[in-house]
Amino acid sequence: MDITIHTSFLPHEDPEASLAFYRDILGFEVRNDVGRGKMRWITVGPVGQPSTSILLAPPAADPGITDDERRTIAEMMAKGTYGWILLATPDLDGTFEKLQAGDAEVVQEPTEQPYGMRDCAFRDPAGNLIRIQELR
Repeated sequence: MDITIHTSFLPHEDPEASLAFYRDILGFEVRNDVGRGKMRWITVGPVGQPSTSILLAPPAADPGITDDERRTIAEMMAKGTYGWILLATPDLDGTFEKLQAGDAEVVQEPTEQPYGMRDCAFRDPAGNLIRIQELR
């Protein structure tokens, strides 16, 4: 079997703020931007890696979601417990400095983890946790 991960989903509440974070701070390219207002689906991804993307989407746009579920999603996003993603870089310190200079919300500075990985963590404008591991 030959299967790859093509696109991962992260929610957004403010498409312009999310676009500025992923495009301007992380340096991802915009691959698609569909919809308008808060109902926008924006696909971004690392330059030079066209087969790997993140879809930034309105979290409760599915018509099958109940009002209670929408409230739960909003509460979880506000706490930063709804969405997260793990990225990797060969230059963790340089990446951390760039993100910090771009006013990204720092959750954890570069740290050697007990499980043998060095990483840091930020939150995007929607509250999603972005962990970045150092490639070794």
